[in-house]
Amino acid sequence: MTKRIALLGSTGSIGQQTLDVVADHPSDFEIVSLAAGGRGALMAEQVVRFKPRHICLSQESSLKELQDRLEAAQLDYKPTFHIGASGLVELASDPEADVVVVATSGQHGFAPTLAALKTGKEVALANKEVLVMAGEMVTEAARQAHTQLRPIDSEHSAIWQSLWGESRVSSEGEENWGVENPKVRRLILTASGGPFRSFTKEQMRDVTVEQAMKHPNWDMGPKITIDSATLFNKGLEVIEAHWLFGLPYDKVDVVVHRESIIHSMVEFVDGSIKAQLGTPNMRVPIQCAIGYPERLENNYPRLDFTTLRELHFEMPDLERFPALRLAYEAGRKGGTYPTVLAAADEEAVSFFHQRRISYLGISELVERVLNRHDVIAHPSLEDIAATDAWARQTAEEIASHELALR
Repeated sequence: MTKRIALLGSTGSIGQQTLDVVADHPSDFEIVSLAAGGRGALMAEQVVRFKPRHICLSQESSLKELQDRLEAAQLDYKPTFHIGASGLVELASDPEADVVVVATSGQHGFAPTLAALKTGKEVALANKEVLVMAGEMVTEAARQAHTQLRPIDSEHSAIWQSLWGESRVSSEGEENWGVENPKVRRLILTASGGPFRSFTKEQMRDVTVEQAMKHPNWDMGPKITIDSATLFNKGLEVIEAHWLFGLPYDKVDVVVHRESIIHSMVEFVDGSIKAQLGTPNMRVPIQCAIGYPERLENNYPRLDFTTLRELHFEMPDLERFPALRLAYEAGRKGGTYPTVLAAADEEAVSFFHQRRISYLGISELVERVLNRHDVIAHPSLEDIAATDAWARQTAEEIASHELALR
């Protein structure tokens, strides 16, 4: 049966690779909805190629530009157009969609994720903030709807795949990944270590934006690439893993694995370890998430064990990479602390790209914002939005007056 997909965030890196997967499997998937924040030329190409019935843009001005491009392209059908946050919810709730891929960034993913879960849809999640900021709320919505979040991150996909056949079965007969599994001793997230894995703290003081954007293994967007360099990305993934798989933080470990061949592992109580391996390619976990429970064929590059000479592993250095420490601390404190962590980090990465703060200033800025926060233990979406705004404003103030480059 062909799965009908609503893709939210179609012009970003994950969105484009999702469309690659769909194009490679035309009999298995159909795009019924596309949503994006802008990039009118690319969006127009996607609409012409995939012919979605519903299209959502963030702003009226972006929509007008897209409509003009589609008119020039002589589109041979009439899609329905939607605008803004309400439009995302409409696409996520659409009964024509079987799977909702949430590849938007930030808070834009909250409402459509919840809307999709409440209607019992399959949700393939690539938005870190949804679980980092609203993990308690989102996982509870999934539980009540008797549905599961399917991770697109390569690390969480690896853990998810390693747990197939190992998880508790719910009363509805489905595997329940969101409840602590007594068979599991710990989860082991792998991290490449980024481009500065072997740098000293002194060498990091002079790191440039251009250097930080050169990830050794993965091709990602500007935010995630910097987060991978600082290990903030791995810290956010620790919080995601806590919510996705229902394990406490002391059962979620990180190991640096420079080759990015083992994407993550699960250690069981008997000492057995399951791992998912493969060449670095985000289309594989995307295909896994939207194609589940089937494994579909593809012609992506294969892992050749005869060419592997060594696989390296080491513990992360929390003194050189304090971002990972901050994430564990924020996750354990809970409440709105992870919201502050994610929002302050997003602002700090933006300031670094603007050359307003240094590379080392990213973690320092986030820690200063966290230290000023008064936590809300069980936040609502309104609390999360207010905390997010506070964290961003506080980050701006600190960057302007305390950490600005001189």
